[in-house]
Amino acid sequence: MKKITPSDEIDPRRRSLLGAAAATLAALPLGVATLADAQQGPTGAKGQAAAKPASHASFPAIKQIDAGLLNVGYAEAGPANGPVVLLLHGWPYDIYSFVDVVPLLVAAGYRVIVPFLRGYGSTRFLSGETVRNGQPSALAMDIITLMDALKIEKATIGGFDWGARTANIIAALWPARCKAMVSVSGYLIGSQAAGKAPLPPKAELQWWYQFYFATERGRAGYDKNRHDFAKLIWQLASPKWNFDDATFDRSAAAFENADHVAIVIHNYRWRLGLAEGEAKYDEYEKKLAEAPVISVPTITMEGDANGAPHPDPSAYAKKFSGKYAHRLIEGGIGHNLPQEAPEAFAKAIIDVNHM
Repeated sequence: MKKITPSDEIDPRRRSLLGAAAATLAALPLGVATLADAQQGPTGAKGQAAAKPASHASFPAIKQIDAGLLNVGYAEAGPANGPVVLLLHGWPYDIYSFVDVVPLLVAAGYRVIVPFLRGYGSTRFLSGETVRNGQPSALAMDIITLMDALKIEKATIGGFDWGARTANIIAALWPARCKAMVSVSGYLIGSQAAGKAPLPPKAELQWWYQFYFATERGRAGYDKNRHDFAKLIWQLASPKWNFDDATFDRSAAAFENADHVAIVIHNYRWRLGLAEGEAKYDEYEKKLAEAPVISVPTITMEGDANGAPHPDPSAYAKKFSGKYAHRLIEGGIGHNLPQEAPEAFAKAIIDVNHM
């Protein structure tokens, strides 16, 4: 893939911000390569993550706000008048995936907001009668209503796993709300029809948990063994990331949310067409089933040791019609890229803002 870099022409009003970002990140060992650069050899030692060990163990505070159907728990840091960055986690992860990304962005002048998705952490449904719906467009609408509640008109959105899919959906359906996007594993918009199509046997094997969750035994097993199940997924998805128990346990606490199992099970069953969604999201899902092209400036990223199911970058490059670049992060980086390579992820957020 051709290397695409941001324009050298920078708005003078942004020069101070870019300067701060450069000072923050210039000396860090990012282990970043484009696909073309990757052919020249790895930037990190074989089998070792290029990222530094985690240096932050907490966020200053978790705030709560009513937004749409939810009371959302979120971390916030940085200047109130800074350009806004929203960071979205996946399954089975939580906001701690970004605990080392946030300080880098704050140092560069950004206001950073990291919400718990529905079914995680301190995010709660406002009504016990609300359907515990995990379909992708519902999660995207949660973020739009959060932005409305926080009076944020537009934000740069970054994410991985469920968070990347949510960012993709917002960029596709509400491009006016998305200034730019960083998406780990690229274009992840799908549909129930696509989910019903069989894959080659090796690819089906990677989705073993999706089939497990389709059964009542799987729902009960996940509910009973949330901690061990999530830890296994971490190990399989990031086989070269030697995270410690304290790192995992900080995130595992978010899975004790009373709605967590219901949201996770519904998400995967909905993808296979085994569970109904809600009619109010039908219009969005219809548009998403057409695999819409994304026009906002985008950087896609991939770790060189991602053990989770993910598409090849060549399969989705044409889904981005605006300014676009892809980065391969080398050095044993797995699925949880923001936590395994926070410097690289933060740099992508900063760079995409100047594309």
